[in-house]
Amino acid sequence: MIPLLTKYGARLAALAVVVIAAVIVVRLDGQDINEGDSQHPSQAAIEQQKRAEEAYGALRINHANYIAETAESDASTKAAALATYAKDKSEEFQGYQVQVEEEKKAEEERKAEEEANKNPTNVDIPGSCEEFSGNRATGCAIMLDQGFPIEEFGCLEALWTRESGWSETAANGSGAYGIPQALPGSKMSSEGSDWESNPVTQIRWGLGYIKGRYGTPCEAWNHSENVGWY
Repeated sequence: MIPLLTKYGARLAALAVVVIAAVIVVRLDGQDINEGDSQHPSQAAIEQQKRAEEAYGALRINHANYIAETAESDASTKAAALATYAKDKSEEFQGYQVQVEEEKKAEEERKAEEEANKNPTNVDIPGSCEEFSGNRATGCAIMLDQGFPIEEFGCLEALWTRESGWSETAANGSGAYGIPQALPGSKMSSEGSDWESNPVTQIRWGLGYIKGRYGTPCEAWNHSENVGWY
């Protein structure tokens, strides 16, 4: 009898615990959750966690956008700088090409002018000058070509033999140069750019100088005989 009561008592106690628990749950469910949010630790923690996750998500999106915008801005800046550099180099190269072409053209014009301003290195020797040779024969021929009679060549031959020995490279310490001993030698450039080496250029200049200053080779020779120079 006692064991049987004990068995039924245990079952009854278990049933009572279940009922009490159910009542507690029903009461808890019946409470106004909105009023207890601020005093309910679990609910507040959930809300805080949710807001933190939302803020973190927004931060990640903003950060990703910033990285993308910065990368795009850097790429644009680099591209613009590279384009400016390429443009500057292109303009610099074009300017260099123009300068080279201008210098080349100037050099070609200078050479063409120089060639045009040169004299032949020899002339036809007439029969009246055949007794002479080398620069003397050339001087005789040019003198006749400039209108002087053959009789004048004796004076010219003597004059320039004294001055230079008829050498186109004769020079002295005073700066006189060439067959006629022009002082300075560069004066003869008015007759041709090859004045330093071409006897034809030097003789033509010398005869022009004599004609302008003395009239004839014999007058120039007489002056040289009297004062030692002409």
